[in-house]
Amino acid sequence: MDTLLGTDLAHAAALLRAGELVAIPTETVYGLAGHGLREDSLRRIFAVKGRPLTNPLILHFASVEQLPSYVRMAAVPAAAHRLLAAFSPGPLTLLLPREPAVVPDLVTAGLPDVAVRIPAHALVQDLLRRLDFPLAAPSANPFGYISPTRPAHVLSQLGGHIPYLLDGGACQAGIESTVVGFGPAGEPVVYRPGAISLEMLQAVVPATRMRTAPEKARPAASPGLLPYHYSPHTPLQLFGPGHAALPPFDMATTGALAFRELLPGLPAAQQIVLSPGRGDLAEAAHGLYAALHQLDALGLQLLLAERLPNTSLGLALNERLEKAAARK
Repeated sequence: MDTLLGTDLAHAAALLRAGELVAIPTETVYGLAGHGLREDSLRRIFAVKGRPLTNPLILHFASVEQLPSYVRMAAVPAAAHRLLAAFSPGPLTLLLPREPAVVPDLVTAGLPDVAVRIPAHALVQDLLRRLDFPLAAPSANPFGYISPTRPAHVLSQLGGHIPYLLDGGACQAGIESTVVGFGPAGEPVVYRPGAISLEMLQAVVPATRMRTAPEKARPAASPGLLPYHYSPHTPLQLFGPGHAALPPFDMATTGALAFRELLPGLPAAQQIVLSPGRGDLAEAAHGLYAALHQLDALGLQLLLAERLPNTSLGLALNERLEKAAARK
């Protein structure tokens, strides 16, 4: 199968209605989208990605107004409504009680909550408004590998496996959405840090906290909780932040991903600096996955990646790097 690249929304919508898969842009990363209510489409998503069925999917909607058909709104905490009002459309995913007669078990791995998101990207918003069903759309890459933030990343990984890639250019945020569930008192709990920082969430609901329990359950309670993910094929080792505890390395076979400045003693052609001089975390997030793709393509034996300041977006970026380095 040839994978076509374009901006034909009518064609993309027709494919999705027919149960086919389409790679779509969002403000976070590219998604591998399929009909969120059809079992054949959902199974095709898992098969194309090589994703375990125990890892839930996120349903994408055009607006908050569509949620009552899929979510038991009477059981939604008040804090969820406040977060939706503040951050949707946008890179926020909420775990909400699903309507079991409507949302398939395949979407939630049989769990009572469904992950829902209203993406902000103009192209996918237009696409969603053309459809009368939500889209299930995990990242458009083989399971466990680096998430795609540009059309070229999708084509290099899934080209030939899907019929169409909706071209929305480079993703703005560059890392996945923040996933938020709710505790026993209805307080927001960040299951996966992402493009919306903890500080931003706490500005709306001060009781928001990070989830601290390690994820051992199968199925996982939320997308993005498995112990490794986002990994290049080249082994990755972390250091820092800064050049503290920099491990020994072979100059000829090592690449590096740095935050503010190049590593001394390593050829510049084998390095990428995420935010030269400025140390801007949003700039670092925008370029993180693209940099990992670029370094992975160099055919080196080892990649070194610098931990970032563990505040704001740095918390999410470090989580991605730690999971990328955990793959053996």
